[in-house]
Amino acid sequence: MKLKVCGMKQENNILDVADLEPNYMGFIFYEKSLRNFKEIIPALPEGIEKIGVFVNASIDFIVSKIEEHNLNGVQLHGNESPEFCEQLKEYDILIIKAFSMKNQFDFKVLEPYQDVCDYYLFDTKGKEPGGNGYTFNWNLLKKYTYNKPYFLSGGIGMENIDALLLFLKRPESRLCCTLDVNSKFESSPAFKDITLLKDFKYKLAKHGY
Repeated sequence: MKLKVCGMKQENNILDVADLEPNYMGFIFYEKSLRNFKEIIPALPEGIEKIGVFVNASIDFIVSKIEEHNLNGVQLHGNESPEFCEQLKEYDILIIKAFSMKNQFDFKVLEPYQDVCDYYLFDTKGKEPGGNGYTFNWNLLKKYTYNKPYFLSGGIGMENIDALLLFLKRPESRLCCTLDVNSKFESSPAFKDITLLKDFKYKLAKHGY
């Protein structure tokens, strides 16, 4: 099981999180977000992939951030079309398409994206495109019939890790390849609590994840 820590912003905190060696670190390029990133990403240890998070941004804007920060991938949290995703494939990066859900979801909407993204990300539907701080009904994933691996996001924290561990033992978690954490590990917006992240990683490892 891989780990993505999203919503990074302050350099010292970025480096402290990097010391924990998550597989991915997410940087949000969205003006309306409290975690909007405007700085330069410091040098990260080899093996940590930098993911830029975008919401209905233009191709030109996304490409400018890919080049400026040498991003390894993009996470698209808006209404980006399959054709839009296909254009980004030209830049040889990971493409993660996010979909928001709550108590119901029509998985047929994923079909057009099958060949144009590397992963899906399932997040909680809320007021904001992401970072709403609560989980969706993971039982919905019993209806996921595709073979594309997915990131699980939305309100994952220490208070629900027991429920998460139970989910990871169930068949519907078979293609869950990455846990995406954000606001539940913050002492303030964009500032990650290193102790909480360490505890989270320890408990996952203890159970073989």
